[in-house]
Amino acid sequence: MEPALSIAVSAGLILLAYLLGSIPFAIVISKLMGLQDPRSFGSGNPGATNVLRTGNRKAAVLTLLGDAAKGWLAVMLAYWGHRAFGVTIGVVAACAVAAFLGHVYSFFLKFKGGKGVATGLGVLLGLQPWLALAVALTWLLVAYVSRYSSLAAIIAALLAPLYYLMGAKAVWPMHASFAVAIVIVSVVILHRHKQNISRLLQGKETKIGAGKSQQPPAPPRKKSRR
Repeated sequence: MEPALSIAVSAGLILLAYLLGSIPFAIVISKLMGLQDPRSFGSGNPGATNVLRTGNRKAAVLTLLGDAAKGWLAVMLAYWGHRAFGVTIGVVAACAVAAFLGHVYSFFLKFKGGKGVATGLGVLLGLQPWLALAVALTWLLVAYVSRYSSLAAIIAALLAPLYYLMGAKAVWPMHASFAVAIVIVSVVILHRHKQNISRLLQGKETKIGAGKSQQPPAPPRKKSRR
């Protein structure tokens, strides 16, 4: 393929991945189901855990699946570009990061967004399904034992790069660009959970299953100036 066409296809796939990642399923599903905007209560985070605080498990599950699916789909489209147009594996990794950052810094929410856990898992599912399974099981185990969604996300994010390196060559092929992408996803998730880390250390973090009434008020959103 011509270099100019390769660059154009690669850029288009990365942009598409970012826009896919930017779709705020928590807000879309809450609106469709007549629920309160998840940015207006609890953590203020437009994600599945905060939607669960409405007490509507169906909405939370749909949000989780939507956020994970967009990350997975972005990587699958990048793999299609790899097969059909010969874009590099590095572009696949870049699309994974773009989709994840789209969720965290959504174009449709004025570059604000969620903490990226579900979309990060979807991205991992696209990059390496067995790695995604190991990370998901880690999240489930920690969440079950501790009842803290944030702690489960933190530990899973810390272990994801380690799991990838441990399984490289023995379980799955090693791609340096994938390793870099996974590290970026993990670091951003940890950064997005810095307030949760502070509350965990203070013993003030809310456990899974707490309703809106047990949550601190959501941080106020700045009104746009006209």
